[in-house]
Amino acid sequence: MTKVLRYLTMLVAAVLLAAALGTLVPRPLWPTAAKGEGTRHILVLKNPIHTDIAVPIDDGVRRRFAFLTQAGLPIDVPEARYIVFGWGGRAFYLETPTWSQLKAEPVLKALTLDASVMHVDVAGAIKEPHPDVAGFDIDETRFVALLDYIAASFRQGPDGPMAIEDAGYSTYDRFYEANGHFNALVGCNTWTAAGLRVAGLRTGWWNPLPVSLWWSMGLYN
Repeated sequence: MTKVLRYLTMLVAAVLLAAALGTLVPRPLWPTAAKGEGTRHILVLKNPIHTDIAVPIDDGVRRRFAFLTQAGLPIDVPEARYIVFGWGGRAFYLETPTWSQLKAEPVLKALTLDASVMHVDVAGAIKEPHPDVAGFDIDETRFVALLDYIAASFRQGPDGPMAIEDAGYSTYDRFYEANGHFNALVGCNTWTAAGLRVAGLRTGWWNPLPVSLWWSMGLYN
């Protein structure tokens, strides 16, 4: 028992050290040269365990994600200001719409290995400044690269992105099958961080939690 506790202690210490270094060591190590004027304002949204990327809606974005309109999401109404994208574990995302509905099986899958899904929401004006909202101005080239990154996360079927039937939290959101597998070490927040790097921003080297991603975004951008 003493040996097991020693190993567990070492494991926890190693994870904490990796998380600290993942926050403090920037990725990329050196800032990239700005390509142009930051005319596109993107947002990162967080809750205690998850982060999303919100992109401003315009005609080009509507055309790029036209399949959302076909699924009934109101991205073409004047009140729609942002499309909010998040990648995550299938079981946890679909089976835990609120904390009161938390179950053991989705948590176990999230900690081990699970299939992934994309969650898409439509938002109106989002308040800034706000403790759970971070905004960044990027240029058009980086913005297009970010859209490419997001679009590539959707798993494609014969007719395009594959919507999950009867899955959603409200009238204004949908779930889609996604590429990749989810686990606690490579999860929703590492997906967000990778997208931000595509957009020309710097993150920590490894950001499995929203708090570490938030700290690194503040340190290096």
